[in-house]
Amino acid sequence: MRTAVIGPGLLGLDLAERISRSSSLTCALVAGRASSSGLRRAERLGFEVSPDGIEAVTGGGFDIVFDTSDATANPDRRAELAAGTLLVNLTPADGGAITAPTVNGHLAATERHLSLASCGSQAIVPVLAAAARHCTPRYAEVVTTAATASVGPASRRNLDEYIATTGAAVRQFTGAPRVKVLTSLSPALPAPAFRAQATLLAADGDPQALHEAVEMAAAAVRDSFAPGYQLTGCAITDGRITLTVDVTATGDRLPAYAGNVELINAAAVALAERHAAARTLRGTP
Repeated sequence: MRTAVIGPGLLGLDLAERISRSSSLTCALVAGRASSSGLRRAERLGFEVSPDGIEAVTGGGFDIVFDTSDATANPDRRAELAAGTLLVNLTPADGGAITAPTVNGHLAATERHLSLASCGSQAIVPVLAAAARHCTPRYAEVVTTAATASVGPASRRNLDEYIATTGAAVRQFTGAPRVKVLTSLSPALPAPAFRAQATLLAADGDPQALHEAVEMAAAAVRDSFAPGYQLTGCAITDGRITLTVDVTATGDRLPAYAGNVELINAAAVALAERHAAARTLRGTP
C-alpha cells in the first residue's frame, strides 16, 4: 500500500525507513517544510519528498498517511485526511481512536483515524490494561523518562499535549477515575533507556493472576513488534501496584536509548500492516 509520512524529523525519518522494509507497505512520499533539514536528508536517503507538508498528501491517492508533525497543526486537514484514507497519528493530538497494537489493534481493520496517543502510552497501556482486568483501579499515576537526545523539537513543544493524551489513554484502558501523568527529559550521560512507570491504587484483585497477566502482556508486545520492550518491575503490596517498563531500541539506525522512537514507530507500522492485511482479505482496492 502507498503511504506518506508527514514530518521528516527524528520520528518521521526512522518511520519512513521502517515502512520501506515492510513487505506490504511502501513509503511513496515524505512531506515537510521547505526549510527542513530533515526533508533534505529524506531526499538523500532516496525518498520522494515534498515541501508542502500536509497539503501534499491531501487527495494524493495514498492508502495510509502517518502524521509525525505537530499536535497542534492542521486539525481540519487531519479530519479531511481521515475521511479518505487511513490516518495514523503519532502526535499527541486530539481525535482518532486511541490504539495500542496488542490491546485493541483490531481497530486498524475498520477505523479510518488511529491515534497512538504518545510513546508513553504505547509503553505503559499494554501492561496497565492487563492489570485492570484483574482489579478495579481508583487512581493511576504514570511517570515517563526519556533521554533528551531522543526527543525532537516538535515533541518538546507538545509536552502539554503529551501529558493530556497519555492521561486519556490510561483512563480509557484502566477505567481509573483519577489519573496523573508526569514526564521527564534526562540529559544524563550515558543516556538512559526510555522508561515508563505506573502506579495503580486498587483495593481488590488477585496478585498472582495480575502478575501473570502483565507478564503475558509484556511478552506479547516484545514478541510481536518491539523486541526491546521489557517489564522490569511488578510489585503488588497492600492495594498498590507498581509496574515498570524499559524500552531500548534494537535496530541499526537508532541508539539504544531511543526506545521511545522505536516503540511508537514499530506500533504504527504494525497497525498499518494489519490494516493492509484486512483490506487484502476484503478485496478492497
